[in-house]
Formats: sequence, structure tokens, C-alpha cells
Amino acid sequence: MTTDRPEPTDQELAALDAHWRAANYLSAGQIYLLGNPLLREPLVAQHIKPRLLGHWGTAPGLNLVYTHLNRVIRDRGLDAICVWGPGHGGPAVVANSWLEGSYSETYPDVGRDAEGMARLFRQFSFPGGIPSHVAPEVPGSIHEGGELGYSLAHAYGAALDNPGLLVACVIGDGEAETGPLAGSWHSNKFLDPVHDGAVLPILHLNGYKIANPAVLARLPERELDELLRGYGHEPVHVAGSDPLQVHRAMALAMDRALDRIAGIQRAAREEGAAERPRWPVIVLRTPKGWTGPAEVDGQAVEGTWRSHQVPLAAVRENPEHLRQLERWLRSYRPEELFDDRGRPRRELLACVPEGDARLGANPQSNGGLRLRELPTPRLEEFAVHVGKPGAALHEPTRILGSVLARIMTDTAERRDFRLFGPDETASNRLDAVYDATGKAWQAETVEGDEHLARDGRVMEVLSEHLCQGWLEGYLLTGRHGLFASYEAFVHIVDSMVSQHAKWLKTSRELTWRRPVASLNYLLTSHVWRQDHNGFSHQDPGFVDHVLNKSPGVVRVYLPPDTNTLLSVAEHVLHTRDYVNVVVAGKQPCFDWLSLDDARAHCARGAGAWEWAGSEHTGREPDVVLAAAGDVPTQEVLAAAKLLRHHLPDLGVRVVNVVDMTTLMPREEHPHGMPDAEYDALFTRDRPVIFAYHGYPWLIHRLAYRRAGHPHLHVRGYKESGSTTTPFDMVVRNDLDRYRLVMDVIDRVPGLGVRAIGVRQAMQDARARHHTWVREHGTDLPEVAEWTWSG
Repeated sequence: MTTDRPEPTDQELAALDAHWRAANYLSAGQIYLLGNPLLREPLVAQHIKPRLLGHWGTAPGLNLVYTHLNRVIRDRGLDAICVWGPGHGGPAVVANSWLEGSYSETYPDVGRDAEGMARLFRQFSFPGGIPSHVAPEVPGSIHEGGELGYSLAHAYGAALDNPGLLVACVIGDGEAETGPLAGSWHSNKFLDPVHDGAVLPILHLNGYKIANPAVLARLPERELDELLRGYGHEPVHVAGSDPLQVHRAMALAMDRALDRIAGIQRAAREEGAAERPRWPVIVLRTPKGWTGPAEVDGQAVEGTWRSHQVPLAAVRENPEHLRQLERWLRSYRPEELFDDRGRPRRELLACVPEGDARLGANPQSNGGLRLRELPTPRLEEFAVHVGKPGAALHEPTRILGSVLARIMTDTAERRDFRLFGPDETASNRLDAVYDATGKAWQAETVEGDEHLARDGRVMEVLSEHLCQGWLEGYLLTGRHGLFASYEAFVHIVDSMVSQHAKWLKTSRELTWRRPVASLNYLLTSHVWRQDHNGFSHQDPGFVDHVLNKSPGVVRVYLPPDTNTLLSVAEHVLHTRDYVNVVVAGKQPCFDWLSLDDARAHCARGAGAWEWAGSEHTGREPDVVLAAAGDVPTQEVLAAAKLLRHHLPDLGVRVVNVVDMTTLMPREEHPHGMPDAEYDALFTRDRPVIFAYHGYPWLIHRLAYRRAGHPHLHVRGYKESGSTTTPFDMVVRNDLDRYRLVMDVIDRVPGLGVRAIGVRQAMQDARARHHTWVREHGTDLPEVAEWTWSG
């Protein structure tokens, strides 16, 4: 598609080049200069930072993109943001936000003058300053480039349900080698040109990573084009090293790509076009370290991997390096770019948009400014009736699915809630949402397909990386969502949740960043009910990983039944700036608490279930049976029932923990119980037998500072799994009711001798189970038909 817009004039190209040179100067200055920011005097060693930290190689290419995005945003009146994929592109994006004024508006002490420039330079990669990445501190950013692979997924997440938004996304050629990025190219099969915005990928091929060539940069152009077309894109190429020639080509490429996007959206929105479009992608080839030192100490630098970080590393010690640095910085002609007061000259700002249209000031990239409260229905409409504990069973996630369906219905017009998951929505019993919306799908459909819809708001793709990246981009631009996954395979995004938690921690310390909706996980198909899929599907360790993160950011909930799941879900969907992990089963589960009791229990985070123990008799506990998780709760209650039958004089307290962080001291987590409260619940000196959903050592780690820790004994998953029966899973891991009774007998002082017959009966039951399950393939009738009575 050819553009009918006039080509930029030589004068316009010169202004673009001036802006680009200014950005390059500011980028290099951030890496090197501690003083003399405008080179008003000869450069000396004292003007150089003592530790040179930063990455130059990608900066000139990013500065080119920023400059040309400015032009098209201004000329076309676009609402646009940019995701900067190259990991260490911080100096470039900071430089451009300072040039446009958004940086100084955000940080008034870093003014847009000589003094502000000096502060801008000093703070970069400096103690008490800012990091080298495009981090939360950078205005206009929604993507931390510290870990590569997620830029394009973040960009598509930002574009979902944002029909007026253009999301440019610069993809470094090193990042393009990662699996998540390779999968992200398929995001265009889920982008609805009617209800969603547009993503413009810009594949920046500067040839090298840290020390090696980049794969895509070494492909012949025809082969690369075939790859990108196979992904559903139409490549638009820009290549060269002569600045003015590249500026002209880049301007034409931007116009061509944006005209193509406008045509696609017009055809879908006004003409009803239904075929999947071929979206443009700009392939930008420029030298790594462009305009930097061509050669250092007899070795080529510009256009090679040697320009990746600091091209001149010994500036303070080596006079020749110092002279070379000064020649490099003066090559940008700073005296033409900044006036006597150090302010950017008006002519180089001719391309810069105004106000919120600037990339560093767009409210889309500070999503809390746009966030609206999520309409959640009254849970009374969905809660299950509990006349008495354990009298009925429900599938907790199936009931939650009805709540999510209502939220989908209630947000149908505003379109700011989505459900994400890797092809498991129906498997996880959440398929009620299909009554309200379909699964987003722009590719071919055939007879027999179900629930596919071009405007669907359920995002299913068999890539946890994509689900996570889409959701993060969606949240950071001011919307709400939920990620539902099999528990074992959410580990695939371990490092992504780490990065998001770090982003949130930093954002919470920035007063100008407004809170965004929390990143909410629903982990189901969990370890104890993966008996049919076997060992590979049995891993509850995501909770351990998350609880290592900043206490102010992470929350973990293990609701034991349907109504507690509804209460927890209602809570987490209204929280801000957290990572919430909810672990809940999808299989039939006993109903223990009414909705009112569930809400009170969840608000406490942990509490004694007096109806389950012997405390209603006024007897102090001889032992505490504690549980966290739905299956452990059932086993604890079954153990309590056995103890009441066999040892009626034993004082038993039953404690259930729904909020895992309550086990931590208040000094370590805001949800942690004060010591006095913890001691009152668990006692200071009575044995505590704790049945936990995951790896048992986590409980010890959370509670190690408590006075009663020496009396704490934890049962949980210990990597013993197979394809087997549900009860055999808990027996294999010593979490079963019979083992818990044996633990009580072993740990209550004096009970071992008196209750030896009971202990032997429990051993016999385990042996009987072992024989029965291998003969019949089902659990013992006394287990399969067990019910609570109390």
C-alpha cells in the first residue's frame, strides 16, 4: 500500500536529524559524564564517572525510532505508546523523555536546562539514581527490559480493548531469539481490528548481542521476509548507515506502515471485512553502536559486538580514550542542539508532540490513571448453601466460573476485563464464561469449532508466556484480568512473575505511578488431583517462588471450599499493585463454611474451626491439627474425626489457614499475625501437626521465628507422585488422615504408650489401602464414601 502523504522535506529531515543527534548525545552523556555536561570546557578525567555502567550499542537505533514516532504522532494526531524491548535501552528512552519535557515534569529537580542535564547524566546507573533499563522510573514505560523475550506480548496486551491506541514495539535482534518472543508473533491471530488497537512491531537488527551475532540479522532478506510473512506480517524494510538516507527511509516506512494499519481498521470497522489482515512490521537494519567510535585500540567497534556496552572503557586512565570520547561527543555538535542555558533548541523539538500525546506523558502507560473499579456481583447470588459443614459437595471453580461470567457480562460495553489461560478454561471448570463471551480468535474457523469469536475476551493459547505477557500489558494500561492455569505448569512463567513483582515494588515507591489492578493467578488442576495425569503434572512449588518476593507485593491464598474461594476471588479482583496467587480445586469438594463464615474466615486469614475440634467442650487442646489447602483440610478433618472416635478424651483444636502470609511475623509481612495472636491460635507449647498443600518446608520457613516452632511438624508434598488414585496421592506423601493420627500419637507427650492400639490400627489401614488400591484401582470404600459428621 503506497502512502499519499508527501515525503518529508530536507528541512524536516534536518530537524529530525537534530533531534536524533541530541538524543544520541544525551544517551552517551548518561553513560560517561559526571560533570561538564555541555562540553563548555575541555574534557578531563574528573568529568568522567568512576564506574562506567550502561549500554551504548542499542541506543542510536532506539533514538531513531523515538524521533520518528514523535513525527507521526504529531502529524497524525495518534494516541500511541512504545514498548522498548532491547534490555538496556534506558539511556535512549530517558534522553528522549528529557528532550520532550515529560521527564522534567515527572522529576522537577531534573530540569530541562544545563543544571538538569548534569543531574540527568549523574543519576544514570549511579548510586541513588536510576537503573540502566527502561524501568518503572522512566516516564512512558510499561516494560522492564531486564529479562528479554516479553516485549511483543506486552505490546499486544496493551492493545487489547484499546481501539484508538497504537502500540509500537521495538524488538531487539537478541530478544528475537527467545522462545517467548518467537511465540509472540502469533499474537496477531488474536487481535480484533474492530475492538482492539494496533501493534506495530519494529524489528531492530543491529547485528549482534553481547558477544555474538544475532540469528535474524544473519538471515538473507528473502528468508527473513518469508519468516515474517509466515507469521502473518508484511515487512517494510529500512537499512543503512548514512543518517539522512536512513531518516528519509524511516519516515517513508512509518507512513507506509501506518497507512496500512489505518486501512485494515477502516475495512474492519466501516466495511465489515472479516478476513484476518496481514499487519505491517518494520525491519530496521542499522549498525550497532552507530555514530560511536569506529575503532578503539586498533579494533573495530561501531557495527560490532564491541559497542554493546561501554565502547571506551578506560577513559579516566587512558588519555587517548579520553580524547576519543571528547571527539565522539563533540561530533554531535551540542552547541547547535542546546542554547546557552542548556535547553533544547526549538527547531529540534519541531517533531515532538504536545501534552499527553508525548510518549513519556501518555496516560495509557500510567494505567492507574485510567483504571475503573471492577463491577463484581453480590456473592449471595452464587454462594452455595451450607446448612452444616460437610453435608454437600461442589466444584469450587465451576461456581467461580459463574461469577466470572457475570463480570464478563457487566463489562461487555466497557471491555476492561479478560480471562487468560493456556487452553484450559473448560478443563478448569470456568466454561460458564462462554455464555457471556467467546474465545478471541482471528484465524480460520471450521465446522465443529466452539466458542470462537472475533470479539471474544477469553484469551486461550498454549503458551503460558503469552498469557502472562498479554495480561501484564493489559493490567499496566489500566484494565483487569485473571490468569487461570494448571498449577504445575504455571512455573513456566516463574521469571516473568518475578519481573512483574519487581516492577510493582518499584512502582509503589513512585508517587506519580498510580496503582494498577493486581496480577491475579487462579491455580487449579492442582497437585493432589493430578492423579490421572501423573508425576509430571504434580508440582505445587509456585507458591514457594512467589513468597520469596517483596512482602509488600505478594499474597497467597488457599481457600478450602467453594464459598471461601468466592470470598477470596471477590477480594483479589479489587486489590491494587499485588501479585495474588489463589490455589483452588476444580474437583468436587466438601462445603465447610457458609458465605458469611467464609468471609469472616478469609478476613482473618486463619482461624480455629471450633465445630471440628473438641473445644466446644471447654477442653484446652492437647494438640493442634492445622491445614492449608482443600485436600489437606479434608484429611485433617478426617483425622479429627478418627481421633474423636478412638481417643475421645484428647483435646484437639482444628485450625485452617487460608492466607499463607498470616503465618509470617507482622514485622515481615503486613498480613502476618502478631506473636500474641499466633500463640493464642497455635499455642506456644503444644504439638502442631500441619497438613499443607505444597512442599512442607515452606511452612517451617514462614513460621521459624514463632515461639512454638520447635513443636511444629509439617506434612505436605514430597515429590512422591504417579498416575494413581486421589487418596493414594496423599498416602504416598504421608499427608493422609491415618498418618496424621499417627503423628498426633507420636507427638503428644505420654500418648504413644496409651494409644499404641490406635496407632497400629492406623498402620493397618494404610496397609489395607495399599493392597486395595492395587487390586481394585479405586480408593478404599471407607475413604471414597467418607463424610463429615460432627
